[in-house]
Amino acid sequence: MPITIPPTARLAEDLGRRYAGAPAEEVLDAALGAFHPRLAFACSLGLEDVALLDLIWRREPRPRIFFLDTGRLNQETYDTLAAVRARYGLPVEVYCPRAEAVQALVTAKGPNSFRDSLENRQECCRIRKVEPLGRALAGAAAWITGLRREQSSTRGGLAPFQWDEGNGLVKVSPLADWSLDQVWAYVRAWDIPHNPLHDLGYPSIGCAPCTRAVRPGEDVRAGRWWWEQPEHKECGLHPSKERS
Repeated sequence: MPITIPPTARLAEDLGRRYAGAPAEEVLDAALGAFHPRLAFACSLGLEDVALLDLIWRREPRPRIFFLDTGRLNQETYDTLAAVRARYGLPVEVYCPRAEAVQALVTAKGPNSFRDSLENRQECCRIRKVEPLGRALAGAAAWITGLRREQSSTRGGLAPFQWDEGNGLVKVSPLADWSLDQVWAYVRAWDIPHNPLHDLGYPSIGCAPCTRAVRPGEDVRAGRWWWEQPEHKECGLHPSKERS
């Protein structure tokens, strides 16, 4: 039985240095050895996350996986959740926003307030994503994400292990060094179920009203909150102090 190491900023920094540039498999093995069973995988069902799910499953047959259902996702995302559950036979915990918070927001500001200002969009993300994430991570020592440095300018300083100050635990990003081509190659090699929107020009998929396909040559994050500046394109799950 692996022994869970208490999470600290120093530990995250040490692991980040030790595994900088290491293959994703080694990063996962280190995370499982250090933190399982208090290790949680936040699976958005995007391309990176279905690849990660397969990598994790090949090392730990009963990982803890959770999914944030914002209430405004594409049907294709729910279909992918069903396909992944059928393929791997794994339980996936689903966390939804608190109904009273969503009701209050929509009553006060309408259904599309996220388009009115950056502050309003971040408020919507806090209610629909950040607060449920806090509940999902309660009791965890570390969580796994599908972040990659190549994804955006806000993720250029990403390390395989980092300290998540907001949640008080270690954040693990095994695919930090991967390119999008590497992700696609892995998904195709193992015939992993993936969101069909990826085949229609959606490299990054979030809530339906905040996600669009990108044009040839556009940045992979250009389809997320396309009315905002690139440096603002985070939902709050990955605060700025975790980036460099």
